[in-house]
Amino acid sequence: MPLDLLLTGGPVRTPATFGTPEAFAEAIGISDGRIAYLGPAAEAPAAERVVDLDGRLVTAGVIDSHNHLLLGFDPDAVSLEGAEDLGTVRERIAGLVARRPDLPWICAENAVYSVVEGRRPNAADLAGLTDRPIFITTYDQHSVWLNDAALRALGITDGGEIAWGNPERDAADEPTGWITDFYTSAMTTAGLAGLQRDIPLYSPERRARRLRSSLQMAAAVGITTAVEPQVPLAELHLLEELRDEEGLRSRVIAALFHPIDADAAFRRDLRAAVDQTRQDDRLRLGPVKLYADDVIEPHTAWMLDDYANRPGHRGHPSAALGELSRVVAELDRLGLQIHTHATGDGGIRLALDAVEHAAQANGTTDMRHGIVHVECLHPDDLPRFAALGVTAAMQPRHASPDLVAGTWMDNVGESRWDRAWRLRSLTESGAHVALSSDWQVGEMDPLVGMYVALTRARLTGADAWTPAERLTLDQAITGYTREGAWAWHAEDRLGSLRVGADADLVVWSDDLYRFADEPAGLLDQRADLTIVAGQVVHDAHTTTGPGPDLPATGHCH
Repeated sequence: MPLDLLLTGGPVRTPATFGTPEAFAEAIGISDGRIAYLGPAAEAPAAERVVDLDGRLVTAGVIDSHNHLLLGFDPDAVSLEGAEDLGTVRERIAGLVARRPDLPWICAENAVYSVVEGRRPNAADLAGLTDRPIFITTYDQHSVWLNDAALRALGITDGGEIAWGNPERDAADEPTGWITDFYTSAMTTAGLAGLQRDIPLYSPERRARRLRSSLQMAAAVGITTAVEPQVPLAELHLLEELRDEEGLRSRVIAALFHPIDADAAFRRDLRAAVDQTRQDDRLRLGPVKLYADDVIEPHTAWMLDDYANRPGHRGHPSAALGELSRVVAELDRLGLQIHTHATGDGGIRLALDAVEHAAQANGTTDMRHGIVHVECLHPDDLPRFAALGVTAAMQPRHASPDLVAGTWMDNVGESRWDRAWRLRSLTESGAHVALSSDWQVGEMDPLVGMYVALTRARLTGADAWTPAERLTLDQAITGYTREGAWAWHAEDRLGSLRVGADADLVVWSDDLYRFADEPAGLLDQRADLTIVAGQVVHDAHTTTGPGPDLPATGHCH
């Protein structure tokens, strides 16, 4: 029987097992959705279709271990990507106001915290643009910026509260227009209901449209498995419906969101959802998303010591001390894998303590619980990842000065910069480091993540910092492939190209190893061919563009 597909004429990255040197084959063959041949081109079997690689690299498909597919881009909102000053923000919002008189709310996405020098933005900064309410999310989705009309429409001006965040107030108890703790609140049952009632951006129809466009983009950049890290139970149906009605191009692992104050009955509901939802090779459930703390930029992540520019303030954990350990132990007992957000060194320690307590209390092993972001890691906690078998799910792009200069770096202070995104140190300690995009906080394209992993610089190449934590290209590719497979208990099928494994792979536009010492070249490359279970889900040579619902560049701050 001939192969279904043979790829030949280029290097095929084929590590057979963990811990062995990288090896390259000359050809790879696929039959019935699995890899059926790896070896010399001259010995390859006949195939119904042959692709000449012409020197292009083939790797295992990218496993993006933290990708907010439900956020995506919304064509009825304006992106503030690259808007570094208030004038540019106002210009872009004014453009949407003029173009779309039909929109009841003016929505914008991806504002940076430093858009106004020396302080947080406020409602007054948006004055005069429109009489309609304005709703703006920050690039990390953890804060919201409102104008006066929005404050009035939501009842915040009159002292009202909202279920999807905490309105800041000034010394006179007047709302400033800034909302903190947004995403931790917005995906609760009450928060999501409030958002869907109040803000058109979060209607089920628009969320479904975002999901569809995000998956289209994922296939186009070489992602064969994406982990949606924060799916409210109330929105699980969006993934099921897309799977049943249109099919999912890439595999999706859905992490169900657990509000930190949810009770035991809610945890039983999570277990029931995992057990009762129809799962297949394209849609899996199992992980549970928790928060140990918030984020460093607005000083809300939990730090072991004071913020450098706010003496006496260390942020706060997401729950009373001890509560995270109690919740994690119960989820662990129920057989549920956790995926815990932790950015500050205090939040990371809380999450590690919780995993350690759960293993001791329940006698569980090989759960592969994960801590996501791991932005500021105390040296004492670094070896605990390997010792506890905890996955560090990290985003190289977050370490770029494009995102952290002027906010994160100032808040943490230079004396603690050596704790920032310790990708190399964790990797060399024996920890499993699964790399990801955190789309749409960062660009979805893994080539951007690889570039930053190798340089710790802006996309222009400027302002490189913390060079001791740079990865090699091979380490970065491993982080995006087999480390992701290990994190999700899928290393027997995914993450490595070997005979018998599922045929999830990417043909890149060149041999990426040519740019191991000149990483800027990675930014000029692309995924030419993306294959999931032997099916071509993206072919750059037959696709005219990223699609009508996607931005032309696929980039988002």
